[in-house]
Amino acid sequence: MKYLAAALLIVLVLLQYRLWFSDGGMREVSQLRAEIAAQRQENESLRERNRTLAAEVQDLKKGTVAIEERARTDLGMIGSGETFYQVVKEATNDGDESGVPAEDDANGSP
Repeated sequence: MKYLAAALLIVLVLLQYRLWFSDGGMREVSQLRAEIAAQRQENESLRERNRTLAAEVQDLKKGTVAIEERARTDLGMIGSGETFYQVVKEATNDGDESGVPAEDDANGSP
């Protein structure tokens, strides 16, 4: 009877080991669940991106507003009757483009 109980205990320990630590065990299942969750999140972001691109394609096919916007931003075009103004920041001596000229101090103090 002792041998039977010991054998059953060994079989139980081996089955538990296989359940928790072997290939296809609980550790791998939890890892696969985490990978599935990450893939679902990436898929959702890609679906949203596809919806945005599809809407932009429809705007470009049907309307002139999107085409005009693209021409303005990408090609720098202006419409008829419009005036183009370009604002240029004044560069200073020390490379600071804040528009405020640098002060020269003969004493070297701030």
